[in-house]
Amino acid sequence: MNEPTNLDPALGLLDRVWAELGIEPHPAGGAAPPPHVVPLPSRLATGDLASASVRAVCLASGIGVSPDPDRIAAAYRSDRALTIDGLSPDVWSPYSGFFRASDGWIRTHGNYPHHAMRLQAGLGLTADADADDVRTAILPLSVTEAVERITLARGLAVPVLQENPERDARLRATPLLQVERIDLAPRPGRYGTDGRHRLAPLTGVRVLDLTRVIAGPVCTRTLALLGADVLRVDPPDLVEPEWQHLDTGHGKRTTLLEARTDRFEELLAAADVIVLGYRPESLDRLGLSASALLERHPALVVAQLSAWGIDEPSRAGFDSLVQAESGISMIESPDGDRPGVLPAQALDHSTGYLLAAAVVSLLERRRREGRGWVVRTSLRRVAAELLGMTRCSQPEAGQELDLTAHTSVFDVAGQTVTTAASVLPGLEFAAPHRWGSDQPRW
Repeated sequence: MNEPTNLDPALGLLDRVWAELGIEPHPAGGAAPPPHVVPLPSRLATGDLASASVRAVCLASGIGVSPDPDRIAAAYRSDRALTIDGLSPDVWSPYSGFFRASDGWIRTHGNYPHHAMRLQAGLGLTADADADDVRTAILPLSVTEAVERITLARGLAVPVLQENPERDARLRATPLLQVERIDLAPRPGRYGTDGRHRLAPLTGVRVLDLTRVIAGPVCTRTLALLGADVLRVDPPDLVEPEWQHLDTGHGKRTTLLEARTDRFEELLAAADVIVLGYRPESLDRLGLSASALLERHPALVVAQLSAWGIDEPSRAGFDSLVQAESGISMIESPDGDRPGVLPAQALDHSTGYLLAAAVVSLLERRRREGRGWVVRTSLRRVAAELLGMTRCSQPEAGQELDLTAHTSVFDVAGQTVTTAASVLPGLEFAAPHRWGSDQPRW
């Protein structure tokens, strides 16, 4: 764990986020630092990244109370706090993990059934193959061969690489939150923030949520917590694992609807914000790129996240894959040979909170300045940020955090669901709805 200090390591990152959002200086400059570091022990500054990301949302929302560092750590490890009717779900597929090749390591991701099927096809495995079968199939192959076979079948695999400081420095020279004002319309559009109040600054704001997994849903869950009317829209043929939605679905309505429909366009026309989490190439194909959306609806705030950034528009990815390819996994190696992981899906969670802070700030700028706005970031850009922060040679073990002290319990369609509690002081989550159970309307 990073050693406690009288200084606040998160302030430097907060300074930059605030400047990129066009609101400086941020109001935390003279505030007391948190009572202790966020307990996410790692060689990299995972706790500092988490602290800055959550505090950015608090500052943008006018929440003057510092978030509890332990509560932040619990939220970042929310998959470990989650139970459904008292049982902890199995959150990792046997097709997701590190596998040794003949000359190194690869990382795969097969949590979704279609990704698992593609990995099986790439490795020539049958549908009943288990993790040992995957291990046996990959071991004789080189890293390059294994990754190529899986990716040619449209499965997900990356090489486990050492960090590339030059590339990360180039990424850090670009904005962490890339903000663009779009001057396409002289009219102001809807402003849902009118009449807002302190604990629900987004009352009246309508948010279309086109995201899945963790980063995007954390962003939109946070917007719902702040009072927004969030409607998550999923294609009917791409089923979301139940546990994954319950972990991040708080306070949102959720519906199944194809994007190429008149009904979707009607929802979009009445929205203030749309949050996009699919591959840029897929969004372009559906007519949902930021430019296409603002051409039709010039007063929108468009928030877009991806795994690898808009420079790799066709590439899918997840937090674990970005950790592996960016060098994070080898930095966190337990022995210098086997790859390791961060103590949480910290790239996902941090991306979600930072994007939520940007949406809140841009809604306020839209209220003052008008026009439409776009903000973009990616897991890979957040990884570069983490890789540039102060690190330690060996994390302290510390005392294991009691997650049960930071949970909320809900009834969801007759199921008792326990999840990590809200990190925003003074605000409590509303219950998730069953995935896909709502009508496509505001």
